[in-house]
Amino acid sequence: MGKIFYLMGKSSSGKDTIYKNLIEDETLSLEKIVLYTTRPIRAGEQEGVEYHFVTEADMEQMQKSGKVIELRTYDTCFGRWHYFTADDSSVDLSAKSYIVIGTIESFLKMKEYYGKDVVVPIMIGLDDGIRLQRALDREKGQSEPKYSEMCRRFLADETDFSAEKKAEAGIEKEFINESLQDCLREIQTFIKKQL
Repeated sequence: MGKIFYLMGKSSSGKDTIYKNLIEDETLSLEKIVLYTTRPIRAGEQEGVEYHFVTEADMEQMQKSGKVIELRTYDTCFGRWHYFTADDSSVDLSAKSYIVIGTIESFLKMKEYYGKDVVVPIMIGLDDGIRLQRALDREKGQSEPKYSEMCRRFLADETDFSAEKKAEAGIEKEFINESLQDCLREIQTFIKKQL
């Protein structure tokens, strides 16, 4: 049976870069689980790559159909944005292993849905000062920077990824992303031991 490797970490900790590198690693043969969101697409993002970008009406229809596994709603500076995972028939654990990015909350729902032996946590850590500078640099590159939302996310991470929440979720190991190559090697070794 396959595994679902659940990549988590505070904003701008390098999750997206690590995720892309792990997907491209042919020795791991990991497939993507693409999450859904109602937030606007950012410059450089593509439908079906970073997320499936949907309307609230689309999301509500999927909920009525019983396809939503987990749903998170954030009251942002630009309105309510929803992020969710759906059982859209794209996951076949009898033949493949997967990787997905999410939060501790979504990890717990996925673990409940697919089973604790299937969903494996991978928590990424990084110094807050480095994260804040990365977030600022990324936001500056947007056609319409949303600095207030960047700050809201950064502050919310303190609660969302607290030591207590990590302990409650059974997340014992953290992969520190000070050196991307070192962090990647450590995660690749960890994943290979699980497969």
